[in-house]
Amino acid sequence: MPLQIVTVPCRSDNYAFLLHDDASGRTALIDAPEAAPITAAAKSRGWGIEEIWITHHHGDHVEGVDALKAEFGSHVSGAAADAHRLPALDRHLRDEDSFEFADHAVHVLDVSGHTVGHIAFHVPDAAAAFTADSLMALGCGRVFEGTFDQMWASLSRLANLPLETIICSGHEYTAANGRFALTIEPDNPDLISRVSAVADARARDEATVPSQLSEELATNPFLRASRPEVKAALGMRNATDAQVFAEIRTRKDNF
Repeated sequence: MPLQIVTVPCRSDNYAFLLHDDASGRTALIDAPEAAPITAAAKSRGWGIEEIWITHHHGDHVEGVDALKAEFGSHVSGAAADAHRLPALDRHLRDEDSFEFADHAVHVLDVSGHTVGHIAFHVPDAAAAFTADSLMALGCGRVFEGTFDQMWASLSRLANLPLETIICSGHEYTAANGRFALTIEPDNPDLISRVSAVADARARDEATVPSQLSEELATNPFLRASRPEVKAALGMRNATDAQVFAEIRTRKDNF
């Protein structure tokens, strides 16, 4: 494969991702929760880190940026709208911008909701989207700064990516997300099977991130707010999709 993705566990439950192009030898890092495990993952493979792409300003996604930039001389990209609270940026990005990484197109999506100014990176040649705390495995980020309508719009954008897209999200929350998802769709056979598989993986101390978009569409309650069976289960048959999403997110906040 011309592009490799390496999932790097950080802190207690964060993930960073290394995206490596074999032909050029260049490597991009998506988010930097802490420097030490990322440095070790790159150096053990003989890689540098030429670029760092930041999804949003929260400390558990940026705390390693300055140390990694000092170690590797990395070029840092992030949202122009969030530049005032991000580490110093070399490239300021806006919604629907595109840029090249080792001759591969990278598309920028504003996925505000968890924070205002949160962005995701879609790399078609890797069949991957780096979504951090917007769309997550069996979940989505808590809506801290944006609105429920805004978060639903962001998730809907991501849901329209190709079904085979790998969703590289920012945390190992999948088991807890699955327990909640079963309160929304307890009879969903795909969800039941996935929750069991997640439990087995975690028992082996294996990561459940990344996941595939097709799997999220079949099991993730936050992507399924438009489904008639979900609306019916919540007693919201005539509600808008965004209203149903808001109800599901509110239930998760109190779960």
